[in-house]
Amino acid sequence: MNKVDSKKAATYFITGATGFIGRFLVAKLLERGGTIHVLIREQSKDKFEALQDSLGEAGQVLVPVWGDITQPGLVSDKDMTRLKGKVDHVFHCAAVYDMDMDEETGNRVNNEGTRNVVNFVNQLGGKVRLHHVSSIMVTGDNFEGVFTEKMFDEGQSLNHPYFRTKFESEKIVREECKAPWRVYRPGGVVGSAETGSMDRVDGPYFLFKTIQRLRDRVPKWLPMLSVEAGLMPIVPVDYVAVAMDHIAHKSGLDGKAFHLLQTPEPTVGDFLAIMLRAAHGPEVARRISLPKVKRRLPGSARKAVMGFTTSKLAKHVSSAIGMPLSLITMVNNQVVLDDKQTRAALKGSGIECPKLETYAEKLWQYWELFLDRDTKLPRKAMETLNGQVVLITGATSGIGFSTARKLGKAGAKVCLVARTESKLRQTQEIIESNGGIAWIYPCDLNDLDAIEVMANKVLADHGHVDVLINNAGRSIRRGVMETLDRFHDLQRTMQLNYFGCAKLMHVLLPSMAAQKNGHIINISSGGVIVNAPRFSAYVASKAALDAYTRVVGIELQSDGVETTAMYMPLVRTPMIGPTKLYDYVPAMTPDAAAELVIETIVKRPRRVKTAVPASMELMYAMQPKLVEALLGRAFRLFPSSSAAKGETQTKPSASAVAVASVVRGTQW
Repeated sequence: MNKVDSKKAATYFITGATGFIGRFLVAKLLERGGTIHVLIREQSKDKFEALQDSLGEAGQVLVPVWGDITQPGLVSDKDMTRLKGKVDHVFHCAAVYDMDMDEETGNRVNNEGTRNVVNFVNQLGGKVRLHHVSSIMVTGDNFEGVFTEKMFDEGQSLNHPYFRTKFESEKIVREECKAPWRVYRPGGVVGSAETGSMDRVDGPYFLFKTIQRLRDRVPKWLPMLSVEAGLMPIVPVDYVAVAMDHIAHKSGLDGKAFHLLQTPEPTVGDFLAIMLRAAHGPEVARRISLPKVKRRLPGSARKAVMGFTTSKLAKHVSSAIGMPLSLITMVNNQVVLDDKQTRAALKGSGIECPKLETYAEKLWQYWELFLDRDTKLPRKAMETLNGQVVLITGATSGIGFSTARKLGKAGAKVCLVARTESKLRQTQEIIESNGGIAWIYPCDLNDLDAIEVMANKVLADHGHVDVLINNAGRSIRRGVMETLDRFHDLQRTMQLNYFGCAKLMHVLLPSMAAQKNGHIINISSGGVIVNAPRFSAYVASKAALDAYTRVVGIELQSDGVETTAMYMPLVRTPMIGPTKLYDYVPAMTPDAAAELVIETIVKRPRRVKTAVPASMELMYAMQPKLVEALLGRAFRLFPSSSAAKGETQTKPSASAVAVASVVRGTQW
């Protein structure tokens, strides 16, 4: 049995430390103590400083060594003399990870860069060990069957430049390194299993936008037809770092390669089904197996399909649909990757690769918050909002969050208000990472005194507010007979949805009137028009805000201040999350609701109604008894919430789902 090496502090040298895997590896190595030298180019000094900052106080012990893997010698003669014989481990993480790379770049960075690192290790001498980060892509373009960690040169096809450079760089380590070496072959690296954090949209992430569109446009209750394609070898980045750290410090493993990935590998179909579930989209009921279809093709046709991913046509298709070749290759991927050596090396450590389903929701949430930058705005909105001070409440989730992101993208000075400071800072970070600017103002909007303090702080910081969006709200879904002993439901709903909004308006109105300009948007509800059953407390609070908005809007005309009441339909936000029946009824997406808010800022209408509330309003005027009869029928179709009944909530009946689909966006 292999024994763990001595725990004495070691000396490390790392290339690619500011890269995605490198950052996680450095954080893990810091836990061991010792000295960590980081190879960094002079022009990347800011990246090194950012790495230090991200690691907090521990990051200050990192030692920069100025150099470049593409330069023979790597480092200056002075640094070489200083490091010679004193380094225990060299981790070579630097490489170009790009399926669209050209031959010259691949050879210069991945191949010659690795050769320069190997020569550097050979010159260091002493007890140094090289740890080379390779890739499962050494298996080539169209290998089929089991590829073990003991396998390397199996005559596999290496038509693509990226596959070829990963194979050739590993070959350089195997044939030219005179020091002990170990090779690590990660699968397709995705975000952290703990936090979901990822540095860019790559590989499987190109499917996320399609998954999002399916989630937003296909009813959750509608069974989905999906595809079953090739295998998708994925691995969370934190597992890669932890496994490498453990294996690197265990004796008896030199000259071996280690596959770092989830085994058995999920298929493309598995991935789509798991991520649809993580996105709270429809379930996949059946899959069409592309490998089976392919096997039934005639020999010549099957050969053409096998060669498609490396053809010029594949590159044209990749460019046309905006999907990288790395993802298209998954259609044909039939490589079964064995990780027996890795599991043996990790035995007893408690380290194992988590299954995708255990962390898929974290990947999804991080992508949707930080990486989904598909924020399109009309030119008029950009012109109107640029430089405007906009205060929005409930800014950390749902409609408020989506609107805040768009406001930041449009160039507004966004004042974010919500209860939890940590969520406000996260929202601020997201806005600023997209090029916007935001300020945070933590405030409990149930507390009228706190609202006054917060609003005065905003005025002190900015002098005025151009647009106020009263978005924060509370919803309670309970029939009146289930609320007889819960009068506080009415009080707390009115406190936040009406009094809180009115108080904020009172503090900001004098400055708006003074500059003869201002716009107040109060997010009301379509339920005010529809008279949605079971929402008496919520609708009453929104109706109060609605009436207040309409009356003061008339009064404020001479002061240059305009008001808008927005009768929002059912929006799929965290507020409706506890009511599970809403998983089965149509609802507007937060992004679509945010677009409506942005349009409202530009056009400044007095009232904003979507189609269903407007239609119901007309029907009420013409046939009030008929509408009330329909609502009464709907009241009986839709069950009370589990909280109200004190039991597990069940899926709504087919009749209820049908009614909800016809009267889209209505709260039931």
